[in-house]
Amino acid sequence: MPRQVHEFDPPDRFVAGTVGAPGERTFYLQATGAGRLVSAALEKVQVSALAERVDQILDEVRRREGADSDVPVAVPAEAEDLAPLDTPLLEDFRVGTIGLAWEPETRQIVIEAQAVSESGEAADLVEDDATEGPDLLRVRLSPMAARAFAKRASSLVAAGRPTCQLCGLPMDPAGHVCPRQNGHRG
Repeated sequence: MPRQVHEFDPPDRFVAGTVGAPGERTFYLQATGAGRLVSAALEKVQVSALAERVDQILDEVRRREGADSDVPVAVPAEAEDLAPLDTPLLEDFRVGTIGLAWEPETRQIVIEAQAVSESGEAADLVEDDATEGPDLLRVRLSPMAARAFAKRASSLVAAGRPTCQLCGLPMDPAGHVCPRQNGHRG
């Protein structure tokens, strides 16, 4: 089947979101714009890493530009997106590889989320818009939109199950088998 490249430059909305209870959540990247809705499922660790790297890139751009930078340090309350994911929520693909870049000419963060390959493995990011290969979601965000995305994504990850104070693993409501307690429930 031919590759689909879903490009949003810029999107009307780009967020990370979840469906399900903590411990059983499915994470999504969702982009909307021009009457289109694309939802790509991914792992919690991917959302966490993406949010962290977006913030790091924006912080580095701000550091290099100094006081003249238009990159925001924080997100004002009116720029936050707290709404749930848009419906219908249909998984277009599962994310395998994520690419991230700063484009100084357009002053945008570019996020590319590529589907896992047909073998189910994450493949190297395809650098062009070839007609064959895994599907791709490409989103171009202003510094403010990128900072707002990162803040929401970080909050989403932090809202999961509490972690064990001894081993750092997530705990279920009934506790968990803690390796630091020789397999006893923590």
